[in-house]
Amino acid sequence: MSYIKHKSKESVEDYLETILMLEKRLPYVRSIDIAHELDYSKPSVSVAMRNLREQGYVDMDDYGHIHLTDIGRSWAKSVLERHELLTEWLIKLGVEKTMAEEDACRLEHDMSDETFAALKKHILETL
Repeated sequence: MSYIKHKSKESVEDYLETILMLEKRLPYVRSIDIAHELDYSKPSVSVAMRNLREQGYVDMDDYGHIHLTDIGRSWAKSVLERHELLTEWLIKLGVEKTMAEEDACRLEHDMSDETFAALKKHILETL
């Protein structure tokens, strides 16, 4: 995968994961909520949301509330599962919580499904 395609995929995953996490904390998710959460500009998030709508990962209602589509939700849950499991594992290994979360965020995007499945199996057996 080229660097640009990889970064694009990582960006999509970050947005979808953020929307899923915000849904758990807020009654509804708006672009401004995503901008604040990721510390991105509102115009950048607006462009990203348009792209995610065009790709079928999110919908937006008449009030500007953002909703994950079924495919978007599935992908977001997969990324969040990776993030949470890797964070927990790194903390168990003795990594400080903030660093574990940052490293998990980098790792979650860079491993194959096969590697994650093997790692998940190992982690769950040892936790």
